[in-house]
Amino acid sequence: MDNQNIMVPKSEKAFVIAEIGHNHQGSIKIAREMMKSAKDVGVDAVKFQKRDNKSLFTKKLYDQPYENENSYGRTYGEHREALEFGKSEYIELQDYAKELDIMLFATPFDFKSVEFLADLNMPAYKIASADLSNTPLQKEIAKLKKPIYLSTGGGTISDIRRACEAILPLNDQLYIMHCTASYPTKIEDMNLNVIQNLIREFPSQIIGLSDHENGIDAASIAFMLGARVFEKHFTLNRAWKGTDQSFSLEPEGLRKLVRNLNRINIMRGSGEKHLLECEEAPLKKMAKSIVAAKYLSAGHVINDTDIAFKSPSGGLPPYEYRNVIGMILHESVNEDQHILFENLIPNNVK
Repeated sequence: MDNQNIMVPKSEKAFVIAEIGHNHQGSIKIAREMMKSAKDVGVDAVKFQKRDNKSLFTKKLYDQPYENENSYGRTYGEHREALEFGKSEYIELQDYAKELDIMLFATPFDFKSVEFLADLNMPAYKIASADLSNTPLQKEIAKLKKPIYLSTGGGTISDIRRACEAILPLNDQLYIMHCTASYPTKIEDMNLNVIQNLIREFPSQIIGLSDHENGIDAASIAFMLGARVFEKHFTLNRAWKGTDQSFSLEPEGLRKLVRNLNRINIMRGSGEKHLLECEEAPLKKMAKSIVAAKYLSAGHVINDTDIAFKSPSGGLPPYEYRNVIGMILHESVNEDQHILFENLIPNNVK
């Protein structure tokens, strides 16, 4: 996909990113299966994460013992290295993304990873919430002149302004993603109304949602608030080992999220209120008409006890009752027969 296809109109279709991250468990086979599943449920892009672990972490953290149920190594460094893909794996995934016709990009967490991804000519970049204050990294990514998705978890509006001031002079293809950096995020911490504040504060940028809540409701709400780009963590099995798995969506959940987003504009309609063709048959049966409450002879002056309101429709609607009372029947009508204006003549008696 070229960069033109990445840009999203502010008032039209949602753009959905499946965040694979390291939920592939370091397996290229699983990564490919996840990409295929994401494509099948209708997402627009898949995203991975890239770290040069030895330059990213202090030696103390890299060598720190990491023995728990989610560990892939004896130390934190070994654990992280087990989850990383190298150049050959990324090239294989890029080729597979072209085959699937889905956009693939990644989050670089350090300068070496920016260089690594740039050499692969990534079509876009994500800046993680943890780097919202990392002006040097932001500028390095901005120089690549590719679309940037900026997560804003844990930040203030001042932090976002600072990031925009660093990025926009170099690159105006910036998407600002509202985010709560909690995994998973409780619904009371979603704070989705921030989206409207971001739209007001940054009217030239497209606003999105990086969503760490367990369900699928937030995206549709965020769309109605003005968000148009959506990132959601994705897995094939929430029971798999890994800290991200439990709050990621499985394929059926992601399919429903995409479906719900795609239905919003259809459901919003034109805004013009009128009788729809699909309403005609049900309302013909259920709506009411003015009918005779009993047999009424010709010459009878209609009073309010002479009429009833019954289904089906097809005669005068009930709101015309004031224009019927006091009129004279020029022909008789049977009980339940529609009383129509053509059956009536004015009563000239004052």
